[in-house]
Amino acid sequence: MSRATKSGFAAEAQKKIKDKYNPALATEILEWVNNVSGQSVSTDGDMDAFMASLKDGIALCKLANALKPGTIPKINTMQTPFKLMENINFFLLFVDKEVGIPKTESFMTSDLWDGQDPNSVLVCLSALARRADKFGKPTLGPKEAVGEKKNWTEEQLRAGDGIIGLQAGSNKGASQAGMNMGNTRHIVD
Repeated sequence: MSRATKSGFAAEAQKKIKDKYNPALATEILEWVNNVSGQSVSTDGDMDAFMASLKDGIALCKLANALKPGTIPKINTMQTPFKLMENINFFLLFVDKEVGIPKTESFMTSDLWDGQDPNSVLVCLSALARRADKFGKPTLGPKEAVGEKKNWTEEQLRAGDGIIGLQAGSNKGASQAGMNMGNTRHIVD
């Protein structure tokens, strides 16, 4: 199924989205996918080739199973749109539940299936590649930052109770008297 050609603001927005796409990073990510999963997915970083190699979701499901065996027990190979989109959804569930990639770094099925946002697919795979060490696999990109757990004593927690914050200070007599929110402006001739 193909969508109607975008025009006007929608075309401008789509152009901005597609301009964010980085072919060199796409090539690097596809090489990482092949390395981790033992597949032979095309490593052509061209936007159309990138999307075509992942569109059916099969390579993504195999990647998920390579990271955590048995995560996706049945990968759909039937070439019907519904089944292939289901593969993409299986992968998205994996990155959400098993890997913990936030929604801001994930993508929607239509971003891949309809080619709506190739960059969001790239961002998601980059985030997954950074977290691959969680599964004992080689990573790609900068190491994920790990927060340090603070253990505060009860005394330290209570120390701030007696301090009055700046937001609780006086307004020095300021009020909203004279404000005419919602009233019309009267112009005198």
